[in-house]
Amino acid sequence: MASSRKNKALFIDKQAVSALSLAKAGLLAPVERLMTKEESNQLNKSMTYQNRTFPFPFLLTPSGKRNIEVLENAQKGDYLDLFCEGEPIGSICVDEIFEIDISERLKQIYGTDNLSHPGVEATAERLGPYSVSGEYTINQSSIKANIELIQQAKELVDAKHMTAIMIAANPLHRGHERVIRQALEKTDLLVLFLLKPFNDTDLGYKIRYEVLEEYTSNYLPKNRVVIVPFETNYLFAGFNEVILDAIVAKNYGCDRLIIGENHAGIGMYYDHNTNKSILDTLEGIDIEVTTVSEYVYCNTCKTLVSIKTCPHGQHHHISYHSESILELMKTGLLPPAVLMRKELSSMVLAHLFPKRFKNLEKLYYDILPNAGILEEHNERDFYLELMRLYQTTSLT
Repeated sequence: MASSRKNKALFIDKQAVSALSLAKAGLLAPVERLMTKEESNQLNKSMTYQNRTFPFPFLLTPSGKRNIEVLENAQKGDYLDLFCEGEPIGSICVDEIFEIDISERLKQIYGTDNLSHPGVEATAERLGPYSVSGEYTINQSSIKANIELIQQAKELVDAKHMTAIMIAANPLHRGHERVIRQALEKTDLLVLFLLKPFNDTDLGYKIRYEVLEEYTSNYLPKNRVVIVPFETNYLFAGFNEVILDAIVAKNYGCDRLIIGENHAGIGMYYDHNTNKSILDTLEGIDIEVTTVSEYVYCNTCKTLVSIKTCPHGQHHHISYHSESILELMKTGLLPPAVLMRKELSSMVLAHLFPKRFKNLEKLYYDILPNAGILEEHNERDFYLELMRLYQTTSLT
């Protein structure tokens, strides 16, 4: 016979846990709890909550036959246990249960309910027909660790100003480096929120973190940069990403957010003879959002330049597209140092092609300069030395 505990349970996924944890920790403030039907309707009309911009209602709408049956039979005051992947992670005291329009919910998040849109189909499968509101508890251990990490970094340098950059570093290239250095010039502490999607299909979070840490530890001022994991759940998948990024960065303690001008979420439009973006709609979010122009390498200027300051045509520019650089490395090729620092690309290649060479030691000593003594070398050492050979110019 099934226990009453099991009969009064909701089974949610990691993305829902992530969203609930953010709100409970105050990182989506002013939104700190699940919204009622009335609050949802008011927000949909005004696009604000407690006089501050928020893009759509904050709801818990779990899908699945078992969840739907539980919500259909739950009464106000019932306690429902929350489970994720078979583990108890919290509970909710039911205040209200109401129906939602799944199609409208998708449009609120993505701007469309077209299932061919990236992310819409996956989110549609996660959404059920009922939303539940009420006070809840949730495991916030990872979020609390992030808050403490930033607080410790802030106290270490007595930071008065903190700047945030949301970065995928997939992979970390020279364009990223320029933006990071530029940000450091005008802040006491730079917080790099390293994106950690739940469908990490390219370079995994672990190697991206290791590469970013290698760069910040060895090529940037000590103690002035902190790397924080940032789970990009379904809330951040749509065109409102920039708004939510600004809200989260502000609630983490940052007073400035830097984004690229080509960010898909800016949403440029023309109004009353003026170019505007979604950033112009922000109300009550006390954070400066700064856009930076695209950087390229100009083969005439012979350096990294902003496309706004370079007088030469696009045909002289080498663009920094992470997808293309990663595609190059997936074939096993070392990207030129002008695209990516060799100390970092060697780490990525060693990760992508572990134990690639039949006899690495022999290959290393046959074609690379060495000190004449036997030493153990790994794939990363090999790629580093190989790049140095590529950069040798006396015979080219």
